[in-house]
Amino acid sequence: MLKKRRFLIHALFCIYLFILAALVRPIAGSYEVKGVDVARYQGEVDWSAFSEQGIAFAFIKATEGSSHVDMRFQENWEAVAKTSILAAPYHFLSYDSSGAAQAEHYITTVGKRRGMLPPAVDVEFYGDYYDTPMEPHKAREILGDLLEALEKFYGAKPIIYATRSAYTLYIKDYFTDYPLWIRGVYYPPFLDGIFSWTFWQYSDRGRLYGHEGVHIDLNVYRGTLDELQGLVIK
Repeated sequence: MLKKRRFLIHALFCIYLFILAALVRPIAGSYEVKGVDVARYQGEVDWSAFSEQGIAFAFIKATEGSSHVDMRFQENWEAVAKTSILAAPYHFLSYDSSGAAQAEHYITTVGKRRGMLPPAVDVEFYGDYYDTPMEPHKAREILGDLLEALEKFYGAKPIIYATRSAYTLYIKDYFTDYPLWIRGVYYPPFLDGIFSWTFWQYSDRGRLYGHEGVHIDLNVYRGTLDELQGLVIK
């Protein structure tokens, strides 16, 4: 009897997850402003083709830590400027170097371009930090120093990208005045009690023509295109 009950609970839970997953795309589809995020994994990107498919914005990986530069950043950054797509270079946060050093690396690599969206900072776990995350106060100090330096240089609040686990541990109830770009590919953010997001990464298995990789991350903006254009750096 106990074994049957456990099986039934497991089956019902699987059905529940399936229903939630089925809701993600319809809910995301209700937002009119669509976007992507790319890194070297997408290979060569045809940004004009993305624009033709209704892509209005893009997050492009630029830097990581205090020294790494994405090998596709420069070509993506130059090519996207020839389209109407609004773009923000993003930085992958490292827990192994100071926020000031990471900000300097980003600024040196990216510079400032009129019409760009504010910088984005990707906060998630990697390597040994999956099993042993950095203590919250230490991670927030690194992130806070990075955000402060970027805001000072660009004159706009950076966008914070976070996985649910990183959001819960490091971001929730802190950095509340920064635009949030939340990852939620299995179920909508509101089911985690996350209502204040600005961008939502709703799929990591999207399909578009115009890039070399098989899949691409898809996002939506919570607002109108005019409102998104209001975020650009003058």
